[in-house]
Amino acid sequence: MLKKVLITGSSRGIGEGIARSLQECGYEVILHGKSVSERLKQIAKELNAEHLVFDVGNTQECQAVLKQRFQEDALWGVVLNAGITDDNTFVALLEENWKGVINTNLNSFYNVLNPVLMPMVRKKQGRVIVMSSVSGIMGNRGQTNYSASKAGLIGAAKSLAIELASRNITVNVVAPGLIDTEMTQEHLFLEEIIKMIPAKRSGNVQEVANLVKFLMSEEASYITKQVIGVNGGLC
Repeated sequence: MLKKVLITGSSRGIGEGIARSLQECGYEVILHGKSVSERLKQIAKELNAEHLVFDVGNTQECQAVLKQRFQEDALWGVVLNAGITDDNTFVALLEENWKGVINTNLNSFYNVLNPVLMPMVRKKQGRVIVMSSVSGIMGNRGQTNYSASKAGLIGAAKSLAIELASRNITVNVVAPGLIDTEMTQEHLFLEEIIKMIPAKRSGNVQEVANLVKFLMSEEASYITKQVIGVNGGLC
C-alpha cells in the first residue's frame, strides 16, 4: 500500500514541486488548495491524485474536511507548505496585513495538524515537515509579519517533535532561502537579497523538494526537531 502524504498549498511553487517529487518516489500524494482552481485540477489530473479544498486559516473548515477524510485512514506524512506574504515596512502595516499572514501561516499549524495527528499516533509512524523560511531565522526588512509567522512555526515544530518522538513520528522544519517562485518574484528587495547570498543566486524548487523527499523517507527516521536551511549560505 502506498504511503499517503498531504501537501498543503500544492497548486503552485514549492508545494507543487514537492508533490511532483514525492509522487515520482512512489508516495500517494494528496493535493490541497484554498479553492478549486484550474491549476489545482490540472496538477491533480497529471498526477492522478486526490485533491482537497479548504482554507488552512479556518479552524472549523479544516476540522470538517480533515477529520472526516483521515479519521480512519492515517496519513504517512504531512507537509505544511501553504503560506502567504503581505510585505510592507512595519510602520505601514495595517492590522489586516498582520493578522492575515499570522492566521494563514502560523495558525494553520494547529488547524491542519490537529485533525490528522491522532490516527498517525495510533499507528506509531509518520513524518511531519513544516515549511518555514530563512526570514523566520534571521528576519527580513519589510517582512515583520511573515518573519513572525515563520519563526513561530519553528517553535511549534520543535515542541511537537518532542511530544511525538516516542511515537516514531518525526517533525522537522525546512527553511528555504530565496527560491525562484511566483511569490519571491514579488519581493520588495529581491536584488538586495541576491547580493547577500554567498552562492550569488536564488535556489530552485527541486533543491527544496530533494530535502523534503529525504526527510519523508525511512532513511530519515532518526532525524527530528531539526531546522534545515536551503539557502545558498545566506544564514
